[in-house]
Amino acid sequence: MIALKALSKNPFKSLLIFSSITIAVMAIFLISSVSQGVIGMYSKMIKTDGDIIITQKGISDTFFSNVDISLLEKIDKLEHVTSSYAMIVGASPIGHIPIAGIYGTTANHFSHYKLSSGKYPKEGEVILGANLAKQFATVGVNIGNKRFRISGVYSSDIGFEEGGVVMNIEDAGVLFNRSASFILVSSDSPNKIDNIVKKISGMDSAIEVKTTKNFVKEYNQFKIIENSSFVISTLAFAMGLMGIASVMSMIVNSRKEEFGIMRALGKSRFFIIKNLFFETLIMSLSAYLFALVLSLGILAMLPHIEMLQGYVNGTLSLSTALYVLASTLFMALLGSLIPAWIASKTDPILLINQGCA
Repeated sequence: MIALKALSKNPFKSLLIFSSITIAVMAIFLISSVSQGVIGMYSKMIKTDGDIIITQKGISDTFFSNVDISLLEKIDKLEHVTSSYAMIVGASPIGHIPIAGIYGTTANHFSHYKLSSGKYPKEGEVILGANLAKQFATVGVNIGNKRFRISGVYSSDIGFEEGGVVMNIEDAGVLFNRSASFILVSSDSPNKIDNIVKKISGMDSAIEVKTTKNFVKEYNQFKIIENSSFVISTLAFAMGLMGIASVMSMIVNSRKEEFGIMRALGKSRFFIIKNLFFETLIMSLSAYLFALVLSLGILAMLPHIEMLQGYVNGTLSLSTALYVLASTLFMALLGSLIPAWIASKTDPILLINQGCA
């Protein structure tokens, strides 16, 4: 109760602390969540429909990979292989849209895309992701230097796909001049996957074969995104935390007169530290929860913003939320309790004089 009264006595200072903590917490939440969301979407796209991925050897990005699609016939004959499909992934201007993802796939993978309307594409046709379809009212779209008829609209849980275009792999091959970006293979037994990897690796010296789990773990683009987001979010969060500690320290120092009067009235150092502890705890937790709610609200809105076409998504993990909570409380308490402890040991008369100066 005493802590709440102290906070309400200085509403401007309390609002300043609250805003500083909120902004710092939101910075780490949004930066780390968006980067993890991007990685999570692409990882899910790969891991959902296959146990093994085949790419061109020595290529760091699937956008530049070129794998011979004729390998499918040999792969399908292997024991314990239940299915396989090839895919071309690329990006191109689509109508008035500056850039959008294009997914060329073999016919046996079309069922992955849940049709909202229309039918799956034939030669010279495409289906549009739900987010992209909102921006086209015509029956056809220009992709590259060719016009394709829109045969349907599909929905997907993966933001990349919601804002993209799906077509036959033959049409995508003409657009991007490649056979396949990668091949995904499914097995009927987890224990046989390593053996299948060895057999496929021996089919062509120009390919690299990995389990989808290992591919996602080692994919260079994911590492770049993770490292970049880690550096940016760490710097933003560190600056925010230092700001929190500085603001708390300045506010505590400005209350020296109040502490001096308390000491002159016989209040113990423990009494001052205890009240300040609860003030800081209430303020930090309130700001943290407010930042958490705002961040979750923004992350929920991101997939539905048309101009982003579903390419920006965010996932906030429990470990990140707990880490930010612990760091916020630690820095806020550090910035307030140390100056308060030093002030509480000072002669009350000096504190009152410093406060009045």
